[in-house]
Amino acid sequence: MLTSILSGDFPRSRVLTAILLAILVGLALAPFLFPGAAAINTAAKICIFIVLVASYDLLLGYTGIVSFAHTMFFGIGGYGVGLALYTFGASWGVIGVGILAALLVGVTLAFLIGLLSLRVRAIFFAMITLAVASAFLILATQFSEYTGGEDGRSFSVPQVLRPGYRLLEQPLFGTVVNGRILAYYLVFVAAVVLFLVALRVVNSPFGRVLQAIRENDMRAEALGYRVVYYRTVANCLAAGMAVLAGAMSAIWLRYTGPDTTLSFAIMLDILLMVVIGGMGTLYGAVVGATLFIVAQNYLQKLMGLASAATEGLPLIPKLVHPDRWLLLLGILFVLSVYFFPTGIVGRLRGKSG
Repeated sequence: MLTSILSGDFPRSRVLTAILLAILVGLALAPFLFPGAAAINTAAKICIFIVLVASYDLLLGYTGIVSFAHTMFFGIGGYGVGLALYTFGASWGVIGVGILAALLVGVTLAFLIGLLSLRVRAIFFAMITLAVASAFLILATQFSEYTGGEDGRSFSVPQVLRPGYRLLEQPLFGTVVNGRILAYYLVFVAAVVLFLVALRVVNSPFGRVLQAIRENDMRAEALGYRVVYYRTVANCLAAGMAVLAGAMSAIWLRYTGPDTTLSFAIMLDILLMVVIGGMGTLYGAVVGATLFIVAQNYLQKLMGLASAATEGLPLIPKLVHPDRWLLLLGILFVLSVYFFPTGIVGRLRGKSG
């Protein structure tokens, strides 16, 4: 049963298994283990980015494609659902239509980009995707009459997902089970399902061909595999997952805008998460997204406590001042790349071998 669920791709490391189980249990019980809006927001963001990073790993780690347009597909999903709810009202049918429309637009764009661009060398493809993503960002901000411009759009979600909705009259384990909790579990279940689907894809014969193309595309072509076809399909699959991640983000935030979905800073974060977790593993998406987002949300607070605790010492309080959290995050990233060149998952699997 477990073999079928994980598509035969086990963590292959006791330490990694323990880490993944801890993350799964922590996310599954987050509303009850970590009460408060900040904690549940962090958990929901981790779920969303696990899907987004896993979809990018399908391109970079398994196919060897460097794309800078991934946030564009993330934004298409967010805008598709967000603008549908904003325009037509809060209902499940509208969410479904928004997701389908976003998938159609996102996959079609990915198909066209892949078909027209994947014949060129990797660096030129990366530049083409960067240009397309930049153009889409400009369009989203300029067509303010429809998209809300730089301010984005806020909208309502179905009643059952609103904070005012109560599923149970009495608190469960000290937590009121309201619409916000239900929205979180919608995001969590969607993330688990999409991750398992991605795991199935990369461990299928199709996924093996992608890895062969990554290792040596000329040899794969000589063996009879149409490299452009496989790369284009991989691009479409990754785009579809990114679109769904964007839809999850929009439903959770009840807002969509360029800063939350289309920003190039998000693209850099995705790259960091893939590298930290380990390219070509998918499990690296889980570890990388969790570590990065937890650090992003709590490192500054921890540094504030450290600065206050070392107030009487020379120099140290200034080094660990909360304003320097980005510097410390950068140092941690450099150290992780140095000590874990194949990512955390790659290193743990290497040790187990």
